[in-house]
Amino acid sequence: MTSSNTSNKGKGIAEGSSPPQPPTLSRYESQKRRDWNTFCQYLRTKKPPVHISECDSNHILNFLGYLDQFGKTKIHIQGCVFFGQQETSGQCNCPLKQAWGSLDALIGRLRAAYEENGGLPEQNPFASGGIRYFLREVRDSQAKARGVLYKKTKKKNPMKGVDTGTSTTTSN
Repeated sequence: MTSSNTSNKGKGIAEGSSPPQPPTLSRYESQKRRDWNTFCQYLRTKKPPVHISECDSNHILNFLGYLDQFGKTKIHIQGCVFFGQQETSGQCNCPLKQAWGSLDALIGRLRAAYEENGGLPEQNPFASGGIRYFLREVRDSQAKARGVLYKKTKKKNPMKGVDTGTSTTTSN
């Protein structure tokens, strides 16, 4: 045996024998999977456990409330000297909560995951009016606490420069 044969002896086995790796998931897909698994685990810990097919908006709202304890955004309460101020320079005892944007993104990922895991779009509890109302209330209350007001703006039609929400058509 020559030295070149001996040095290549295990090379083919090492290169050819490893199983193909599944494609790596995007950051969004990984987060969606993690969120879905966390929500399903949350449902399993309920007494009695709740199957995803029995899940409703109340379970989701309770889950969002549970997540608030892990929040990192200071939300000033009415009566706090910093309530309604955009810039705060001092300390206060107001609670840390989940930011509205984080909750909104979470619900979006869970809504997509529900349907990817066999749920029907028309029965998606993450798309219910109660959840949309809750998110709107969180957004508005957090904006008020920070002294920022959200105003709904109309989108312009880029082709005509006309408000898309105000255009009407008439039939002859």
